[in-house]
Amino acid sequence: MSKEIITGAEALMRALKNEGVTTIFGYPGGAIMPVFDVLYDYTRGERKVFEHILVRHEQSAAHAAEGYARVSGEVGVCLVTSGPGATNTLTGVADAMMDSTPIVVIAGQVGVGALGTDAFQEVDLVGVAQPISKWSYQIRRPEDVAWAVSKAFYIARSGRPGPVVLDFPKNAQTGTTEWVPSRVGFVRSYVPYPVPSSDAIVRAAELINNAEKPLALIGQGVELGNAQDELLEFIERGDIPAARTLLGLSALPSGHPLNVGMLGMHGNYAPNVKEQECDVLIAVGMRFSDRVTGLTSTYARQAKVIHLDIDNAEIDKIVKTDVAVIGDCKVTLPAITRLLDKKRHTQWIESFRPLQAMEEEKVVRPAIYPEDGPLLMGEVVNAVSEVTGGNAVLVTDVGQNQMFSARYFKYNKKRSIVTSGGLGTMGFGIPAAVGACFGAPGRMVCMFSGDGGFQMSIQELGTIMEHRIPVKMIMMNNNYLGNVRQWQDMFFCGRKSFTRMANPCYAHIAQAYGIPYCAVTDRKDLHAAVADMIATDGPYILECAVREEDNVLPMTPPGSSVDGMLLEIKI
Repeated sequence: MSKEIITGAEALMRALKNEGVTTIFGYPGGAIMPVFDVLYDYTRGERKVFEHILVRHEQSAAHAAEGYARVSGEVGVCLVTSGPGATNTLTGVADAMMDSTPIVVIAGQVGVGALGTDAFQEVDLVGVAQPISKWSYQIRRPEDVAWAVSKAFYIARSGRPGPVVLDFPKNAQTGTTEWVPSRVGFVRSYVPYPVPSSDAIVRAAELINNAEKPLALIGQGVELGNAQDELLEFIERGDIPAARTLLGLSALPSGHPLNVGMLGMHGNYAPNVKEQECDVLIAVGMRFSDRVTGLTSTYARQAKVIHLDIDNAEIDKIVKTDVAVIGDCKVTLPAITRLLDKKRHTQWIESFRPLQAMEEEKVVRPAIYPEDGPLLMGEVVNAVSEVTGGNAVLVTDVGQNQMFSARYFKYNKKRSIVTSGGLGTMGFGIPAAVGACFGAPGRMVCMFSGDGGFQMSIQELGTIMEHRIPVKMIMMNNNYLGNVRQWQDMFFCGRKSFTRMANPCYAHIAQAYGIPYCAVTDRKDLHAAVADMIATDGPYILECAVREEDNVLPMTPPGSSVDGMLLEIKI
């Protein structure tokens, strides 16, 4: 049989096809042109394999890949050129690393012979990306393409997921090699799925069986491990109240009777207070972020801590663990469940109710059902959530809009929240929503942002226009960088240093991009506008003029214990 000789660029296309890739988010440029030339044939006619989405900025390509990955459970892919094209993706790479999102960034590079000469658009991408990625590698020869791509996808999707960066010099793209498919399923010294300790499982079950006040903290690891059903069996057998992190919100349906709310600085009052009262704390696929723990020296000192995580590096990193169960939670949760006694913790669960009622009276109802005054972010989010029935995918930008959205949107289905958690990346919302629409084509995607974050990635309206991407964009305009303004009011004597923003006419912008638009300034028009947005095919921009100095509550002030949450702010 004669050997099939192909270019490295062609090998890349075949390797991506072998990994099941169907969607690529990208932006062409000089150093990646050989790849884009081959991609031309793979997006047309009988050979069509990929849908290539031309974004308007490379950072958006990375965020779109993140949004795609988060809702689909697959690896997101973006393709960019060298130099600024590559470095523009690095915010998305860092974001994906912080939030354990599997993406592969493929960037062009100058030829190997020109490396180190400060050639046009040359940058040491591998060196720059290494600290903020799961793996970064330079493909120097065309014969290494198939192996490198397979290894990249294996590392990105396995174990604790994360971003991988491939640097692809031009000579490796244009050079030729024999096509030999590759399938990497093992990397020396890399153990993505640790074998759980049977002793740890037994000790965890014993602690839970003897607990009178257990509390489960549910993180995104449950979603990443596709262990939502296993989680339900676990908490229902043990009758364990469960609170969720920001990224773990849709791991448990909002209406489940054991769901006691959201953890964190702007989470729900009851679970934050009860963390300081529980006798056994069961953390599942979460990393004890500072936004969850508050002051660590006072955090849950009374509790025995059980930590279930696939990444051993998270154990004892922030909170001292009594029992560490290392492994995939899809395996470890049912292993513990099998050893649990059937329990009823009625009195303990009922003790959450007065705190929930207090928050409902002081915070929730005033936020979503105000009697007068300007529109509030909470009521806008609630109005959209009610119309979509909790079945939509929520995508948020970062800031007050993120916290209000997370608090008041409802989640009935898994993989229903896409937000920038660890890095807190403004401008994440629009491009991540673009990716989410391709990752979950049968679901409605609602993207909430403030006016600040909207303008950070406003160029992606061009991507939405070109592809008629059916994202519903709800922009809550308060003419401020709202989260920073809130902190300035609370902690900087109200000195609003450069947080007020002048806004453009969004009606004109929407018209220029051919996107249906509506502005709401009065609450009597809100529900009709939301209904019209939902009923409109394709994309939509709903601008809501909200109270300029609305505050996110409750709030744990920085440096405070989690049970020191404020239900009101006196400034």
